[in-house]
Amino acid sequence: MDIGVGLPTTVPGARGRDLTEFARRADQQGFSTLAVLDRLVYDSYDPLIALAASAAATERIRLASTILLAAYRPSTAVLAKQLASIDRISDGRLVVGLAAGGREDDFLASGVRYGGRGRRLDQMISELTKIWQGQGSGPSAGVGPRPVDGGPPLLFGGHSPSAMRRAAEHGIGWIAGGSSATAYPELVRQAQEEFRRHGREDKPKMVSLSYVCLGAGGRERGGAYLRDYYSYIGPKAERAASAVIVDEDQLRRTVAEFAEAGCDELLLFPCTADPDQVDLISKAVLA
Repeated sequence: MDIGVGLPTTVPGARGRDLTEFARRADQQGFSTLAVLDRLVYDSYDPLIALAASAAATERIRLASTILLAAYRPSTAVLAKQLASIDRISDGRLVVGLAAGGREDDFLASGVRYGGRGRRLDQMISELTKIWQGQGSGPSAGVGPRPVDGGPPLLFGGHSPSAMRRAAEHGIGWIAGGSSATAYPELVRQAQEEFRRHGREDKPKMVSLSYVCLGAGGRERGGAYLRDYYSYIGPKAERAASAVIVDEDQLRRTVAEFAEAGCDELLLFPCTADPDQVDLISKAVLA
């Protein structure tokens, strides 16, 4: 199983130099992927700008949006240009994770209707692909640049049947948003069944994420961050806060459990912007 790491773009107060140093260390220490979360109405960095900065600061590591909430973005043509630009700057290292989104405030802030976001995402996927392949029509016909190798691979998130269907129709796989390893085998089964239903002979790449805050005071810092970040789900935010991984043994157990459950790549998202967190995670699971 591959081990990736999240860029702490959603940790309030993260400095720009912390993010670029975080990216450099992740690249140097052998993590498979550097991933970003997406949220508009929060004290967080724009994920696409963060990925562009990371592309310039790294040489090897994959860059992934996990997950980009594409449907709240008003212009598919602009999004196609942004993603293709990151793909070109990184020499084809981009993986585009997409989902419909579940926070209405992000849509209200961007002026896009929340209802019908799934249908909008389906339309955007088709338009993105056409633009990247130079087949855009109407005003988007001349949008460039062309991405490397026809376009970045797509990964899909979300627990609805439509999310699994999108993965089978358009993607390389599916990502779980913080599911436990105990529940993960059933998700693997569902994704594989959906791929077969759509005539796919390959198996979906299965990805998941976990939150990590190693070092002194990790439980307190990680819990405080996750309670704030997930405050929109009310009392359930406490469940996310209590699940944060705070020591090396717990982290190694979690990695082993996800590998056993059929996960192909586990993304470890930090709850602190301190670049030393990269070293602590690496020492626990990559050394």
